Amino acid sequence: MSSKCASVRRLVVAAITLAVLAACAIAGLGGTSRAATSSAPVSVFPIPNDQVASPQTQLVFRGIPTSAFGTITVRGSRSGVHTGTIVPDSDGDGGSFLPAHPFTPGETVTVTTSLNIRGGSDGSYHFTVADPTSPVPIGAPAFAATRHPGDVLHFHSRPDLVPATVKVTVNSSHTAPGYIFLAPEAGPVSDGPMIIDSHGHLIWYDPLPRNQVATDVRVQTYEGRPVLTWWQGSWNAGVGRGVDVIDNTDYQTEKIVKAGNGMDADLHEFEITRNGADALITAYYPVWWNESSVHGPKRGIVFDSVVQEIDIATGLVIFQWDSLDHVPLTDSTGPPPKDAGHPYNYFHINSVTEDDDGNVVISGRNTSAVYKVNIQTGATMWTLGGKDSSFKFGPGASFAFQHDVRVRAEQDEQLTMFDDGAGPPNVHSQSRGLKLHLDFKTMTATEIVQDLHSPGLLAQYEGSDDEQANYDDFIDWGEQPYFSEYNDRGKLLFDAHLLDSNPIYRAYRYPWNGTPLTTPALAVTLSRGTETAYASWNGSTDVKDWRVLGGSSTSSLKPIATAKVLNFETAIKIRSEEYVEVQALSSTGQLLSTSLPERPQ
Repeated sequence: MSSKCASVRRLVVAAITLAVLAACAIAGLGGTSRAATSSAPVSVFPIPNDQVASPQTQLVFRGIPTSAFGTITVRGSRSGVHTGTIVPDSDGDGGSFLPAHPFTPGETVTVTTSLNIRGGSDGSYHFTVADPTSPVPIGAPAFAATRHPGDVLHFHSRPDLVPATVKVTVNSSHTAPGYIFLAPEAGPVSDGPMIIDSHGHLIWYDPLPRNQVATDVRVQTYEGRPVLTWWQGSWNAGVGRGVDVIDNTDYQTEKIVKAGNGMDADLHEFEITRNGADALITAYYPVWWNESSVHGPKRGIVFDSVVQEIDIATGLVIFQWDSLDHVPLTDSTGPPPKDAGHPYNYFHINSVTEDDDGNVVISGRNTSAVYKVNIQTGATMWTLGGKDSSFKFGPGASFAFQHDVRVRAEQDEQLTMFDDGAGPPNVHSQSRGLKLHLDFKTMTATEIVQDLHSPGLLAQYEGSDDEQANYDDFIDWGEQPYFSEYNDRGKLLFDAHLLDSNPIYRAYRYPWNGTPLTTPALAVTLSRGTETAYASWNGSTDVKDWRVLGGSSTSSLKPIATAKVLNFETAIKIRSEEYVEVQALSSTGQLLSTSLPERPQ
């Protein structure tokens, strides 16, 4: 989406070796003179005058290579001069000073350089170190959905897989192509990322360890290749602590992306940026804060909602935005908790996405507002909604407690979001998918289309609105266990739901070609003289037929039957054999893989 503010894009170059370039903060780093380096503007994080820097923060410098850093001095008002090392970012356009020791909570840190620091003064700037509290406890048992008959699937060939059952009620032939990606969060037996087809048939499921959940399962592009990504971890009171996962098309994990600066990756966002090398993630950082502006205690616990851009190759932070530096507590729609020992989640970040000019768009649920943020400085460029909106709203365009705000249709200045509309006070009678047009000349937001479910659904939390390549909208109803697809005029094309009251944070539809490295699974049963082979291959999108081989020994197996793949597991009645194996065949009859031989049980 275009704006009047300056654009920024980093040119990705070949990844460079992560060499440690220097040891002492007061030594000359790179030996470049002030005159040679002062002209190029440099963005720094923590930003100048930051109030909530982590004691474990790195010092980010973006806009020049590390060879041009020159002399950097880092001094804490209590901890004194800090030594450390310089590590370059993989794109060669910056790097970070990694202190050898943490800073002291509450102190002011002064950084002196010979660089042209954005927001600094003569190359110097300072920031304040936060006084953090203990992280949100994790490991508590995840809640389980109320059980209903048939609410989970069972398979003879894969008894370890017990995913939630999906029932499809509307399935038009005019939907966008692709499989559906989701992750039910309440079992009821196990949780994990899953892929289904338009008939609700399972394609792939990865059950997670007990008390862990997955959110935001989707296909993204990493280093020019399609990958499967999700957040994985534990959560408590809507806040997650975990990691972000990147799997290749073989379902092998390539990267685990972690938050930086001593924080944990939160469940609400994991977006690989358009350069295919960095990731936008969220974190919740509890700190001691003065809440008197909202009639709270002078020393209460507040969640700082954090956005970080992570250089995936190095794990370094290259951008950070802290809500407490830019959005006051008074912008929240709700008061602090009565118990001062509970964190005040005044902002509740739930999405961040890259705009087409390189800046980012951030959604704050508990301020009912969307913010466009400058990627170089963290400054707010405009605010949509909430108590201090830059825009007026046309009929039907206002929203509340929104989730999954995305930039769409670059030339038309469009946003999509899931408008929960539910909370204190209740704004709408039902939630909806919402597409808005933003007019930057009149600073007016107008409704393009809304997608409503029938019967109406009201979600207190979660939800997503993903625009397809054909401009359909794929809607996940969050707290309500439904997901639907609508065309660009709001007509329902697809509708499905889980059989229990199981929330889904987001759901998507994408083309996907899964080629698991595992072999097909096989179980053979003998009941009342009838032998049945049950075949499956978790994650394969290429297998179209099963060929069954049987014989008196593993060395004498011959074809005895074939069957079309109609579901995740195919049941094939066969003549009685001592040993059986199955072969997975493609649509052209190509042999893809063969199971291990099994004997009837």
